[in-house]
Amino acid sequence: MSSAQDAVLAANQAFYRAFEKKDIEAMEAACSKGIGSLCIHPGRSAVRGWEKIYQSWQQIFKATRYLEIDTEVISVEVSGDLAYVVLVENVMQVAGNRRLTARSMATNVFEQMGGQWYLVHHHGSPIAG
Repeated sequence: MSSAQDAVLAANQAFYRAFEKKDIEAMEAACSKGIGSLCIHPGRSAVRGWEKIYQSWQQIFKATRYLEIDTEVISVEVSGDLAYVVLVENVMQVAGNRRLTARSMATNVFEQMGGQWYLVHHHGSPIAG
């Protein structure tokens, strides 16, 4: 694995760490603030631009008491200043008094800016069954 792939995987891990810890400041540090950024939560419409993406994560974090996320990386590819990670998300969530588990197929696209990789696109799709 190349050093660029390692750096992208580290950025991907930082995103999931922020997600799991419900840490909005760490999420903000991991994500691009661009107006073209996109986030597609499983079963939902696309959210465009950091301000709306930020609000979507805040809503998820407020509604969730506890999260555990395990990931299974399928592929990591780097081409210049763009990279993507394809993976399976295994999520256990406690919301209210309900414990939910879900598996999603996810694609995370990163862009390198100023020597650092930032998430510019997150797309999660539920895995049936």
